[in-house]
Amino acid sequence: MKIKTLLKLSVAEGIADKIFSFGKQENMHPLTLVILDAGGSPVLIKRQDGSGIMRVDIAFGKAWGSLGMGISSRLMRDRLADRPTFLTALAAVSGGRLVPVPGGVLIYDKEGEAIGAVGVSGDTSDKDEYCAIAAIKAEGYQPEPADPSATWRESNL
Repeated sequence: MKIKTLLKLSVAEGIADKIFSFGKQENMHPLTLVILDAGGSPVLIKRQDGSGIMRVDIAFGKAWGSLGMGISSRLMRDRLADRPTFLTALAAVSGGRLVPVPGGVLIYDKEGEAIGAVGVSGDTSDKDEYCAIAAIKAEGYQPEPADPSATWRESNL
């Protein structure tokens, strides 16, 4: 039996390479990324030398939460800022896997279907998100959100 794969490993590898390239161009701290398929299964996990040991879990939580809620982790943060009770409930329901800060970006194909998500961790959340968005676009796919925060370069750790 052959299973149809919507997010191919070759696509995930291209996105990952570009995330690291954009991070290097912007002199970012070492990055870690997790790319999940639409069902939430890992397609690729990579980390740069020097990236902290918790970064895989953070990147996974950004991507997984985006898939689980059907919105980017930035939009989730923004929508839930005034709803701490609901955010607490989501954290409980997700078994603590939800990380609602920028850096979790949905990947849409040319037909507008979500085929997966990228989670990036290592620098500021806005910079993490920038790398994910830029890499998804560079590979010819559509990210959600479509654009990074206008002030992503100004964010500091």
